[in-house]
Amino acid sequence: MIPLYKPHMPELPELNDILHSGQLAYGKYSRLFERELESFTGCGEGHALVCNSFNMAILVVIAMLDIKAGDEVIASPMACLASTQPFATQAIKVKWADVDPDTGTLRPEDVRKKVTAKTKAIIHNHFCGYVGYVDEVNAIGREFGIPVIDDCIEAFGSEYKGQRMGNCGTDITIFSFNAVRIPNTIDGGAILVQDDDLLKKGILIRDCGIDRGKFRDALGEIDPACDITLRGHSATMSNVNAYIGLQQMKCMEHILSKQREQAEKWERRLAEDERIRSINRYGTLPNYWVFGTLAEDKRKAIEEFRESGWYASGVHLNNNVYSIFGKQGSSPGVDEFYRHFVALPCGWWVEES
Repeated sequence: MIPLYKPHMPELPELNDILHSGQLAYGKYSRLFERELESFTGCGEGHALVCNSFNMAILVVIAMLDIKAGDEVIASPMACLASTQPFATQAIKVKWADVDPDTGTLRPEDVRKKVTAKTKAIIHNHFCGYVGYVDEVNAIGREFGIPVIDDCIEAFGSEYKGQRMGNCGTDITIFSFNAVRIPNTIDGGAILVQDDDLLKKGILIRDCGIDRGKFRDALGEIDPACDITLRGHSATMSNVNAYIGLQQMKCMEHILSKQREQAEKWERRLAEDERIRSINRYGTLPNYWVFGTLAEDKRKAIEEFRESGWYASGVHLNNNVYSIFGKQGSSPGVDEFYRHFVALPCGWWVEES
């Protein structure tokens, strides 16, 4: 059966040298990977911070924005649990906003209704690589003085109005480089920050609050005069993972091209089937991490595709059903979208299969 996900791994000619170099922690390749991400997204030099996991990337952002226990963030229930659990671990209340049943992404008018004096951020998930209402959600953030975080856990390389995610005017963008994402560093993540002061703060928070320029004295000993003033994490990405990411980036244009070619094939194949339709929204170009559809009968569609050799799936369960987030009632758009969403394999491996 053709899988829905498949980890991509390029040739790694320098890996053995790096493993035996004695320079395994954040270093040369980590910085090179950051520069490559900045160039690819167009976010501007010096604005990317790579982390050792997507989870840690979120925790660093939480500390950057000084979001504390008891504060609220607005988020979409239609997201990977990896996008929402980090807030629960910090006792931050996740307030669910409804989604557009045709796209699975945040419905701006409902986001506006959920804003309160306790709201510290809006988490804008771009579901399965399909870009949401970026301008509208960002405008709400500006109106209320609330930072917006583009959660691009599955949307690396997706585009909005001709710009790649990470360069769409949003305050902060986070990416996942988990094994089944693109690019894949086995595990990892990245934060793209527009504000220079926040960026400087994030650099410290990502490294236990340490200012490396002042941390050690002339003898190389930890200098007691160097104070730690911020809560921080051990979240830097290793040279090993970053090197894998660098090699992956050499393949990104090819991978995205292959996935978009496959999406065109799905469009043609499904054009005359009235029981299922593809997700489309003007002004956006998905990365086609999966090919998203809305099926009249979700379970039957999944069964039929699997019988035909395609591992179809609903991918995510709406997170508002989990008791860890507290009861908040149902959301009609979420219920409608979940009832019909079916993802089909659309990755770089499909043509080979």
